[in-house]
Amino acid sequence: MSNQELVVLGQADEAGACCPGLLSAPVDEGQAEELAKVFKALGDPVRLRLLSMIASRAGGEVCVCDLTPAFDLSQPTISHHLKLLRQAGLIDCQRRGTWVYYWLLPEMTDRLAGILTRPAGEPLPAPAEAAGAAS
Repeated sequence: MSNQELVVLGQADEAGACCPGLLSAPVDEGQAEELAKVFKALGDPVRLRLLSMIASRAGGEVCVCDLTPAFDLSQPTISHHLKLLRQAGLIDCQRRGTWVYYWLLPEMTDRLAGILTRPAGEPLPAPAEAAGAAS
C-alpha cells in the first residue's frame, strides 16, 4: 500500500486547474455522477449516431426532419433520444415553425476530450506487480 496522497478531481485547490484528466486524479462523487450521465447518453448506438450526424453537419445544425429518415425508428423515439442528448448537455435545439433544429455543444465534447486525454509526453503509471495480487 502506498502513502501517496490522492487528490480528487473537483476538490483541488489549484487556481487555474480547469479540467484535470482521469489519469491525473480520481473524480469526486458529484463529477462522476455528472460524467456518467453523459457517457450513458453516448452508450446507445442510436444516440451516438445522432450526435455524429449533428456534429458533422455542414453549417453546424440539422433539422430533425433530416435525422429521422436515417433510422428505422418512429419520430417519437428519435425525439426521445434527442431529448436525452440535450439533457446530457451534448446538443441544444431551437424550434423554427414546424421543425426543430439541433446543433452540437462543443463545450461538453471538449470537456470529455480533456478528461480522457493523457497529458502529452506523460507515460501511463506502471501497473502494480501481479505477484501476490491474485488470491
